[in-house]
Parts: sequence; structure tokens; C-alpha cells
Amino acid sequence: MLCHLQCLCMVSPCPPPTPHQGNPHYIIPIHHCLTFPLFDRSVNNFLITGPKAYLTYTTSVALGAQSGIEECKFQFAWERWNCPENALQLSTHNRLRSATRETSFIHAISSAGVMYTITKNCSMGDFENCGCDESKNGKTGGHGWIWGGCSDNVEFGERISKLFVDSLEKGKDARALMNLHNNRAGRLAVRAIMKRTCKCHGISGSCSIQTCWLQLADFREMGDYLKAKYERALKIEMDKRQLRAGNSAEGHWAPTEGFLPSAEAELIFLEESPDYCTRNSSLGIYGTEGRECLQNSHNTSRWEQRSCGRLCTECGLQVEERRTEAISSCNCKFQWCCTVRCDQCRHVVNKYYCTSSPGSA
Repeated sequence: MLCHLQCLCMVSPCPPPTPHQGNPHYIIPIHHCLTFPLFDRSVNNFLITGPKAYLTYTTSVALGAQSGIEECKFQFAWERWNCPENALQLSTHNRLRSATRETSFIHAISSAGVMYTITKNCSMGDFENCGCDESKNGKTGGHGWIWGGCSDNVEFGERISKLFVDSLEKGKDARALMNLHNNRAGRLAVRAIMKRTCKCHGISGSCSIQTCWLQLADFREMGDYLKAKYERALKIEMDKRQLRAGNSAEGHWAPTEGFLPSAEAELIFLEESPDYCTRNSSLGIYGTEGRECLQNSHNTSRWEQRSCGRLCTECGLQVEERRTEAISSCNCKFQWCCTVRCDQCRHVVNKYYCTSSPGSA
């Protein structure tokens, strides 16, 4: 729910616009925003009672987490587990107690989303106390180029992301340590795929020397990168002595750094994933019956084209074809000046769904 541009508070009706509404990252009065849709009560309490200096970032934190969850849904749209809403709580003291590779992805992409958004806002000058990272400017970066320009300030984004996201973790067990590790892996991923952008200098465009800076990659690349990490996530066993050392809910990383130092950038999990084919209310699993899949679709990947087998056939369901009517814009024409007028055309499309076999219980 988006109230007045990018305000993410879940209240009804939305609070009235403020004088700062022209700023897409304006902050609404905190008393209007007691509930952010992606965070449970623990983070809302933190946003209200935490250091006042950090209230400035709450909207960007919520937007960053939202972008992470949207990316999760995109990456898993044609998987048996498709990032359902009931899996999106980020702390172990609530209902989300699983420690599967899916949980690891949720924590990594959410943490990365918060860091990414805060970093972007910082570089764009949306925060008074933060701007471009110019710490390397003027220094030689390599043969024929020097650091300059406006590098994205990932140091700042990482610090704020860690403050907010890690504060959600109240547990003191293996799941808590796993979550904190994966939070950090998400933040490390943001750094790992940053790109160097350069501008040429020299007489008549000779490009005798270049000025370069670091920029965040597109967030879709972040999703692809962490999805690959998910596919090769590591299952580990925890040492009980390390569990007794506590967790890093206060922001101290000693327990997790000592627990898996050689794989700090990898996603880790403790439990094998359950069967996502079959509905299981006690585990919050909806099953794949009724899910749409892709078959004979153009402009789709081979993985997407195999979704009917993955979601239906391999789960003991059959693929049912349904013909539906769709409406889309067509016969669009440009009219001076300056509009585009389109007709609304109706056409029949074939869609495919997973259904139970006739006579099945």
C-alpha cells in the first residue's frame, strides 16, 4: 500500500500530505506510521523508540525491504516455493522458525534491499548527513585511470542496514546465528557486484586518462546473484559451544565470524526444505495445486518453460489448459500534441494450471 508517493505506513485512511510531499523520500510523522507492512512489531518498536537520529531513514528502510521482497517473488515466481507472504517475517522470535535455504534467501535479499536503497538515497543527497563516497578521489586506481566522480556510499548503506535489519533478531540459538550470517551475506553481495564506471579525459577525446567511480549494479542483478547463492547454499551443523556465546542482535559479529569464517559471503541453512508440493497448514505451505505454470511460452527461459513439469507433473498433479479472454492496448496512434491514443482489443489466450487428477482424494 503506497500512500502519498512512497509513504509505506499501513493506516486507513492514509495520513494527509505534508509540506514535504514533493520529495519522493519525505518522512511522514512517526506517530502516523506505527506499522510497516514488511516488519513485525519488533522493528516498529525500534523505529519508534530507537535513536532519534535514525528516524530519518525509516521510510527508505521499509522501501528497501519491499524491493527485496518483490525481487524474491520475481526470482521464485515459477518455483514450488514462491516467496509467500507468510514467510516474510524476519525474526526467529515470531512464527518464522524454519532454518531452510528459503529462509536464508529471504534474509539475504531483504538485508541487501535495505542497504541498496539507503545507499542510493545517500548518493542522491536525500540525507543531510550523507553523500557520495569521495574517500578515494584523486588516487590512482590502475594503469591509465584515477578515482573520481561520485561513488555510491556503500559504507553508509551497510551501516544503516545492519542497524535496522540485525536489530530484528532477538533469538540466541542456531537459527538466530544463521539469520544474522545471511543478513551479512546479503550486504556483502551488494558490494560484490558493484560496477566501475569511467569517463574519458584527453585532447580530442583521446581518453589518455580516465576518471572512475563505483556504482551499484541493477537490483535485478542482485536478485540473480543471490538466487545463484541460494542454489549452492551450504548446510551446516552448529557447535553448541558457540551458541552459548549468544548472538549479534546488538550488532556484534564475533559469534558468526568465528562460526563460519571461510564462507561469510555464502548463504547457509540448517534444515532441509519441506515438501512444497503438498498443502501443509501447520507449516504454512500452500502446495502447488491451483498454481499457474508456463507452457509453450515465447520469450521465456528454459527454466520457466519447464515450470508445468516442476509445479504440476512432478507434484502428482495434471496440467489443465484454460482459455481466457484478455484485453490489451492495440492500434496505438500518436496525436499532435502530445498524446497516444490506443484501442482496447480483446483476444483469447491459453493459460495452464496445476489441478488434481479426477477421482483423487
